[in-house]
Amino acid sequence: QVQLVESGGGLVQAGGSLRLSCTASGRSISRTNMAWYRQAPGKEREFVAFIRSSDRYTTYADSVKGRFTISVDNAENMVYLQMNSLKPEDTAIYYCTVPSITWGQGTQVTVSS
Repeated sequence: QVQLVESGGGLVQAGGSLRLSCTASGRSISRTNMAWYRQAPGKEREFVAFIRSSDRYTTYADSVKGRFTISVDNAENMVYLQMNSLKPEDTAIYYCTVPSITWGQGTQVTVSS
């Protein structure tokens, strides 16, 4: 069973950037589809980004398209979420996930206006 630990969250001003990292352990994720979700206060958890292991196909929520980039480093067993042009509405806890299998504990991202 793979375990996931997110890091890289923090406080940033609107327009700034952050890179979230997700460290996977327990087994290789080289053949595993991965995704990021987020949950803002008082809201349901929502999809952010997905990457398919077989061909590195990616897809994004409309709200982050063009600003966020998901990537995988198989050698390091890591998943990343590069977030640029951040907005206050991006404030949330961000979760790394193997869809339908397991979740990390989340990392807080706060964007000030």
